[in-house]
Amino acid sequence: MQLQDILYSQGFGTRRVCAGLVQRGWVAVCDPAADAGYQPCQDATTEFEPDVLLLRVQGVDWPYRAKAYVLLHKPAGTECSQKPSTYPSIYTLLPAPLRQRPTKSTVQGVQAVGRLDQDTTGMLLLSDDGQFIHRMSSPKKHVPKVYQVTTKHPVDAEQAARLLAGVVLDDDPTPVKAAACELVGSHRLDLTLTEGKYHQVKRMLAAVGNRVEGLHRSKIGAMELPEDLAPGAWRWLGEEDLQRLTQPGM
Repeated sequence: MQLQDILYSQGFGTRRVCAGLVQRGWVAVCDPAADAGYQPCQDATTEFEPDVLLLRVQGVDWPYRAKAYVLLHKPAGTECSQKPSTYPSIYTLLPAPLRQRPTKSTVQGVQAVGRLDQDTTGMLLLSDDGQFIHRMSSPKKHVPKVYQVTTKHPVDAEQAARLLAGVVLDDDPTPVKAAACELVGSHRLDLTLTEGKYHQVKRMLAAVGNRVEGLHRSKIGAMELPEDLAPGAWRWLGEEDLQRLTQPGM
């Protein structure tokens, strides 16, 4: 694949822009198999095998990814929308190439796998892989997600039992059940869900006579939010991460 096409696929701009980056000497490439380190390249039509290629664009290292799989530690006060109404968008926390990755000949960038409310923090997945997004967000796939819930009123075993048995939300006659519910403290519980309805955790707690004061998603599948990933920070997901995400994790 030509270098300008590789850069385009990674979100560095149109092919003309990518060719300009190369011609200006702002791109270096590294083939780990060659063991020669990063080498400058000023011919945008040079062919490379992209799967093993490491890029350095304007001094920033960027590994080639055929598909992007990203984990973001969502901070409070951000919206999971590219056109936010009140709060800053979570997409502003990502580098430009992730926001500009082409999808089916259009610039769409990575998309959030589901949404978290503006005041909810924790694990948020993003990708440009439509099949992955569907697999992780479809209620039919039963991917468990663990939420650390802080409540306004004391939470007790009776409320936990009702959450496990199923509660009826105001707009849906079908009871919604928690897959697991662990009491952590007088005002804290860990709630595991396998589907994602609008404001689901808040509405479930309201249905048992309580109120959510704080909400943090700590785990998806068998993968926990890394302790060293600060709010607002992101990182690539590797193959082992992707496997853990699709494991039961119960």
